[in-house]
Amino acid sequence: MQYVRGFLRSQDIKGVYEMKKVLSIAGSDSGGGAGIQADLKTFAAYRVHGMTAITAVTAQNTKGVSGIQGVNPDIIKTQIKAVVEDIGVDAVKIGMLHNSKVIETVAETIRYYKLPNVVLDPVMVSTSGSELLEPSAKKALREKLLPLASVLTPNTHEAEILGESSIKSVEDAKRVAKKISKHGPKAVLIKGVPLKDPEKATDILYAKGKHLVLEAKLHETSNTHGTGCSLSSAIAAELSQGKTVEEAVKGAKKFVNKGIKAGLDIGGGPGPVNPMVFLYDEADKIKVLDNVREAVRLVESEPLMRRLVAECQMNIGMALCYADDAGDVAAVDGRLTKHMDGVRAQGSPRFDASRHIAHTILAVREFDTSKRAGMNLVYKPEIVEALKELGLVVSYYDRREEPEEYKDIEGMTTRWGSAEAVKRVGETPDVIYHLGDWGKEPMIVLLGKSAVEVASWAIEVARGL
Repeated sequence: MQYVRGFLRSQDIKGVYEMKKVLSIAGSDSGGGAGIQADLKTFAAYRVHGMTAITAVTAQNTKGVSGIQGVNPDIIKTQIKAVVEDIGVDAVKIGMLHNSKVIETVAETIRYYKLPNVVLDPVMVSTSGSELLEPSAKKALREKLLPLASVLTPNTHEAEILGESSIKSVEDAKRVAKKISKHGPKAVLIKGVPLKDPEKATDILYAKGKHLVLEAKLHETSNTHGTGCSLSSAIAAELSQGKTVEEAVKGAKKFVNKGIKAGLDIGGGPGPVNPMVFLYDEADKIKVLDNVREAVRLVESEPLMRRLVAECQMNIGMALCYADDAGDVAAVDGRLTKHMDGVRAQGSPRFDASRHIAHTILAVREFDTSKRAGMNLVYKPEIVEALKELGLVVSYYDRREEPEEYKDIEGMTTRWGSAEAVKRVGETPDVIYHLGDWGKEPMIVLLGKSAVEVASWAIEVARGL
C-alpha cells in the first residue's frame, strides 16, 4: 500500500473498506443546522460518502426562515442523474420538497433508477404547527412518494395529516402508523408521540406488521434544530451499511439522542443538534486511554499508594467528552491491587472496564461536565482531612438514607448519592465519600478533569499520611 501525506490512497482503501454512498434530496439551510448541511455532517459521522440534490435554497438562522427559493425540477432531476450514473447510490434520504411538481419529479427519477433504501422525511408542518404543503402537494406526496419509501419518518403532526386521524397516545400512534403503511411505505416511524412522562421521548415504529415502542431520555434543551433531518439521514446511512429497518432506526435514535445532548448553543434562537459528536468522541478515545495509562504509571511509581487501596481494590477512570454510558468511560481492566511494594494494575486501560467508577463519573457529570475522571480510595477520616487540606471541595452522602426502590437498580445508588452530595455543599465536589451500608464498604471517590489530575491528588495525600 502507498501513502499520501500519511493517508492511504483511495485505490488502496477500496480493497479494505467499501465506501457506501448516500444521497440527500433536500433543501439547503444557510444556518447549517438542518437540511443538506445536517445530512452531510451525519453521513460523515457514519463514514459514508454523502451526496446532494438540492431542492430549495433557504435563508435562515436559529431565529427563523427569511427567504426560500425553489430549484427548478429539471435541475433537481439532473443532479440526481449525475450522481446515480457516475458514483452510484446505496441509500436515499428525502427532505424538503416544496410543491407537487418537485415531488412528482423526484418520485419519477427514483422509480426510473430503482434507487434502494429510500428514507422519506415528509416536511409538511413547521415547528409552530403551520402546514407547509399545498393540498395538491400533499396528494402527490401520498400517492407518488409514499409507495417508494423504505422508511417514512413523520412527526406526530405530519402523521395526523397523512393518517387523517388525531394522535393523543401511544395506542393512537400505533393505529395511525398502520393506517399510513397502507399507502405503501414498508415502515413508518412516528416521532414525538405525546406522553405524560416528561422525561421520555417516545417514537413508534411499524414494520412487517409489528409495532415497536422506542424510548429515549428527553434532554432539557432547546437546541434541537435539525433533529428530524439528522434522524432520517442517520437511518439512511444505517440502511446503506446493511442494517435491518429495526436496527437502523434504533441506531439512528441513539445517534441523534447523543447529538441532542451535545447540541450547539449558538445564535439567538434554538441551536442545532450536533451530529459530529460521535466523531469527536472517536478522536478523543486515544487521548483518554493515554491519560489513564499515564495516571496508572504515576500511581505505580509511588509505593506509598498502597495505603489508599480499599478492600475492593482501586480503579481510575476517565470519560469521553460526550460520554453517555459506561462504554464511554475508560478504566483499568481488573483494577489496581495492593502489593508489598505498592500498587499494580492487573490489566490495561480499556473502555467499559469498570461499571462502578463509570457510574460515579457519569452521575457527577450531570451537574458538571468538566468532571471527566474518577478514582476510588479506601475510606479513612485522616484521608478526608488531607484532601480538604489540599483545598478540594469535599462532600458526602449517607447510603442508609437511599430510597429502597433505588437499591436494586444498577447505577442508581451513585446517581442518587452524587445528587445528595452536590445538594449538601451547593456545588459539584472534587471528593465524595460515604460510610457504607449493610454489605457495602465505605469509600472515597476523587473527581477531576483528568485521570492524571485525580492520581496526582491521591499521590500527594499518600505521601502526607
